[in-house]
Amino acid sequence: MDTSPLRNLSTYRFLSDFRVLVVPGLNNSGPQHWQSRWQALYPNIERVEQDQWDMPVLSRWSQRLQKTLQKKSQVPGAADKPILLVAHSFGCLTTVHCALVQAALATDSIAGALLVAPADPNKFGVSADLRAPLPFPSILVGSINDPWMEASQSVKWARLWGAEYIDAGALGHINAESQLGDWFYGQSLLERLVQKVKLNNPAC
Repeated sequence: MDTSPLRNLSTYRFLSDFRVLVVPGLNNSGPQHWQSRWQALYPNIERVEQDQWDMPVLSRWSQRLQKTLQKKSQVPGAADKPILLVAHSFGCLTTVHCALVQAALATDSIAGALLVAPADPNKFGVSADLRAPLPFPSILVGSINDPWMEASQSVKWARLWGAEYIDAGALGHINAESQLGDWFYGQSLLERLVQKVKLNNPAC
């Protein structure tokens, strides 16, 4: 595994123009989850906190994300920067729902989203609420053996959301159990997202 500090520095430079929020899924992301490890690597990354991590109610989680977007960042210098969302599992559904319900807020504040291993909306009975394109560039990362969403469904939802689909191989749910460490491939996809965002909006 590449643990070069120069690679970390490269990603940090890519992220320096943005406010970055991780949006975890069910039961939050523990210390060995790549989202948590990215937060430890990059001090400008913040976390969207939920009141009840074990109760994934889409409307409530979406509302909490909305409030976080509207709240001033605690990271020095990040308050007025465009926002990148880095979501996992049910956090992906939260991200999409918030973007569709709060379209004006999403257009004004969210620059792009990395959607990793989304949970299948059908498992939570929320698919009807999520069937529209996202108003910003996005990348959806799927796994061919994800127990929370079949690969064919991931491809379908990527098309519905207008997201670029990336097949990450057999990584399960792309979580702590996948033993990805700092998941440098994921960081390269985040850099790819930044490039897409800057092509879409050179002002970013």
